[in-house]
Amino acid sequence: MEVITINNRKYQVLNNYKDAINIEELEAKITDYFDDFDYIVGDIAYGKLRLKGFNSKTNKNFKDLNDVDKVEEYIKNNCAYGCRWFMISEIKN
Repeated sequence: MEVITINNRKYQVLNNYKDAINIEELEAKITDYFDDFDYIVGDIAYGKLRLKGFNSKTNKNFKDLNDVDKVEEYIKNNCAYGCRWFMISEIKN
């Protein structure tokens, strides 16, 4: 299990397709907006990092739009073909 630290928080790396994670870039982009999400997906296309939050069905903030079961569909339909991407989840103590 790979663990990374971003802004003093620990995250488990669940997927790192094509070595997409850049810690410095992620630290600059991630905000407290993502605190309510169980998972954060980042994709890189045209030199830009985009982040999107996803939740499991047990999260009180669950919405179908952010269903973690639809991550692969999101990557396929909303990201550049073959782009680098990653998925992380905060390790809560």
